[in-house]
Amino acid sequence: MRTLNIAPLLCTFLVLCLPLASEATPGDVLLSFAAPAAHPTGLTFDGELLWTADRFTDQLYGLDPDTGEILRQLPAPGFVPRGLAWDGECLWCIDAETELIYRIDPTTGETVRHIWAPTASPQGLTWDGECLWLCDDRDDVIARISPDDGTTIRTFRAPGGDSQGLVWDGQYLWCSDRRKDRIYMVDPETGDVLLSIDAPGAYSRGLTWQEGTLWNVDFQTDTISRLVVRDGVNIKTTDPRRQRLLMIQELANYGPGELTGADVYLALPTDRSSQTILSRPVFDPEPTTILTDRWDQRFAHIHRDTLPLAERHLFTMTVDAELYDTRWFVYPDEVGSLADIPRKIRKRYLVDEDKYRINDPVIQAAVKEALGDEKRPYWIMRKIYRYLHGKLHYELSGGWNVAPAILTRGNGSCSEYSFVFIAMCRAAGLPTRYVGAVTVRGDDASTDGVFHRWCECYLPGYEWVPVDPSGGDQDSPETVAEYFGHTSNRFLITTEGGGASRYMGWGYNANVTWTALGPVNVHIERFGEWSPLSESSPTDTIDEIGSASCQVK
Repeated sequence: MRTLNIAPLLCTFLVLCLPLASEATPGDVLLSFAAPAAHPTGLTFDGELLWTADRFTDQLYGLDPDTGEILRQLPAPGFVPRGLAWDGECLWCIDAETELIYRIDPTTGETVRHIWAPTASPQGLTWDGECLWLCDDRDDVIARISPDDGTTIRTFRAPGGDSQGLVWDGQYLWCSDRRKDRIYMVDPETGDVLLSIDAPGAYSRGLTWQEGTLWNVDFQTDTISRLVVRDGVNIKTTDPRRQRLLMIQELANYGPGELTGADVYLALPTDRSSQTILSRPVFDPEPTTILTDRWDQRFAHIHRDTLPLAERHLFTMTVDAELYDTRWFVYPDEVGSLADIPRKIRKRYLVDEDKYRINDPVIQAAVKEALGDEKRPYWIMRKIYRYLHGKLHYELSGGWNVAPAILTRGNGSCSEYSFVFIAMCRAAGLPTRYVGAVTVRGDDASTDGVFHRWCECYLPGYEWVPVDPSGGDQDSPETVAEYFGHTSNRFLITTEGGGASRYMGWGYNANVTWTALGPVNVHIERFGEWSPLSESSPTDTIDEIGSASCQVK
């Protein structure tokens, strides 16, 4: 047995405390100290001690969870120890060399049972009160197994491509991934990733649970950290990105008839959780008036009586904004019931619209198939989200059809996915709306002429939560989860609506309508030009735009 003098390491622990509990967000570090040796792997908690395994010393260490002091030490049952679990009486330890999982009496260190691991490269290990769970970084699976002989009871795909730590919190599984540096909360029935938090280091190797918090051991920094999970903070913003958008609406008539009038509408973005408008938008030409539609969306309206033949007319809006990568932490058990949704929200966002047709037999049958008797708002949203991924595939073919036709043919654009998702959610009694955005396409200096639309569901206790049914139609669970409760800093949301708008129709970002005398050949083009905004760029204080001329129609 190899040994290592670890006494000097006992004084190296570092305790970190948050300045104020109210400032904590999920994933923040509450406490941190050095691991007892330089190659930590598994982690578990027995109600009193934190246990960690080390693959170099081949030891299991029982630590004081307040200080990191070593209070117990046992020889590992093999030479490459990995995941650890506690079943209420004994420790369980995976050994990579023998591909066995050992049950160990912690009072004597004696191995009292062993079972074969059912996967090729098991890493994390946990106990749910009856059975063991393990995650595998080669097969990319999570499996529930019998503690008697290792028989697989249930298996599903792991969140990412390199799963390491695994723990059961009494209701959900948490699984860490070393490539994404994230820790995922996983539904043990379906394998769906429900939410995720940042791992505190670059190589999360082991996880355990204590009194509503996660413990994480990091293999790269040799650090054990206690993490915030639930503290009442529902939204976290990171990675601010300052951008300038030049939104362009182009109009030209190549005759031979004449345009007798044109109305241009540019949707006005506002502050949201995922964005801050830094300055008053600049228009060229100046708006005729500011209008508000029935969804409380505001527009800059520009009217022209006549437009000369073959002349190119540009209508522009320049907006400076700071965009954020924004995550919502939605815990299913904390979401209220349908009855908890305010009456005003239900009245506005449960109405039928032409694109939805919620009473159509196709939509009604789809809701029944997707939900059965489900009445909980969170699971209505998740089950419809999952259902559409099995019924539609993305195809940008032009035009926007109605929800029943889209579902019947089996493909659609981002707008069409949104129409079906909204129709099904509203048919199930869950208020849902859409948002439309201009997208930064890769580089900070880029052009967007395609744009993007997705949905927001009203969850009591959390209010409006983003759901992108087309973006989330992906293969891996962690990628599917990226489009639920998450908004990238690539988007400037300009438009919020529940259905058709008097000024925008079913579109978003910008729109133009016109009247003509005689046959005309009208060219209409709209796109957004992005450029990065430096910290030194001048910005004006945002104020009400055209408040004196604001009209609601």
